[in-house]
Amino acid sequence: MHPFRFEPYDLPAEAHTLRADVRAFLREKLSGMAAADRARTWMGFDPAFSQAVGGRGWIGMTWPKAYGGHEKGAWERYVVMEEMLAAGAPVAAHWFADRQSGPLLLKFGTEEQRRRFLPGIARGETYFCIGMSEPGAGSDLAAVKTRARRLAGGWSVSGQKIWTSNAQGCQYMIALVRTGTDENKHAGLSQLVIDLNSSGITIRPIADLTGGAHFNEVFFDSVVVPDSMLIGAEGQGWQQVTAELAFERSGPERYLSSLQLLIAFVRSVGDSPTESEQVFVGRCMAELWTLRQMSLSIAGQLAEGTAPATEAAIVKDLGTAFEQKLPRAIQALGRDDVDPNGKGALNEVLAYLLQISPAFSLRGGAREILRGMIARELGLR
Repeated sequence: MHPFRFEPYDLPAEAHTLRADVRAFLREKLSGMAAADRARTWMGFDPAFSQAVGGRGWIGMTWPKAYGGHEKGAWERYVVMEEMLAAGAPVAAHWFADRQSGPLLLKFGTEEQRRRFLPGIARGETYFCIGMSEPGAGSDLAAVKTRARRLAGGWSVSGQKIWTSNAQGCQYMIALVRTGTDENKHAGLSQLVIDLNSSGITIRPIADLTGGAHFNEVFFDSVVVPDSMLIGAEGQGWQQVTAELAFERSGPERYLSSLQLLIAFVRSVGDSPTESEQVFVGRCMAELWTLRQMSLSIAGQLAEGTAPATEAAIVKDLGTAFEQKLPRAIQALGRDDVDPNGKGALNEVLAYLLQISPAFSLRGGAREILRGMIARELGLR
């Protein structure tokens, strides 16, 4: 028997009311938004939109009220996330802090850190990026070379992070840094909250094929970080970041990033699809539903306080595979009106996703790393 847990997690009847409220909000806020812009969704950075979402109480939904949260259930947060992504809302400004940084601080942070950062995140005003990947490390997260050396009352951080999403628009980074020796690469790692306005930080956007700059290089040159910004215990960074990745890898963004293309395709086909198009759409919807149920199951486990890291890796691997194959599969159907150089919603979304979708299997952990994790859980390596 395989060791993976994917018990059903059913949404209650009240989900319909919340879903209707979110849809009404999105119809107003996203009115007139082009399909190609909607395709950017959780890579679309719009502080005004994030503040409007925070004003509705839809950021930090499950957090304690003492820290600006709303003490809602996991299912409520999931419904909001799902609707935002399905509509193509530009959620990137608050997304990473809501999904990852805030829960990490709740679990491992100090009381001072929680009170300082969480209320601003919940209002949609405080934005965090994630400093994990580094040049030369490939997908080996533990091969961190950015080093934090002890100072009186703090740390001096030097090194470089790369592929850092939205660093140019964020105020803070949670960085995985080496505070111990290199003898055991998993030991001696710690996490620090770094103010990106600190002296010694240089942020360089990395342009992608679409002309956007979602990713960044971030350089640290003797950046002073107060001791109060150490998250958890020194040397426990690996254990903390492993727990953090369960939040990152299992959400609906791991299978809905190409949804705007499927929506545009169905609208283009209209009421007279060919038999092959009917089969294609049916298979896509079946795969989407399966991924959704798996993702919902992990949301339930996270709500229970468990850290389903391997199950999250499975969802992320399968989800990004679906997202990546969708643009090519639509091209392969051979419709006369499908042309990435053409005009119209379908072609504009297709052109964007053909260029950006190769990155989907890199962000949040490369496919090879995830499959290695799954293989270890199965006893295959």
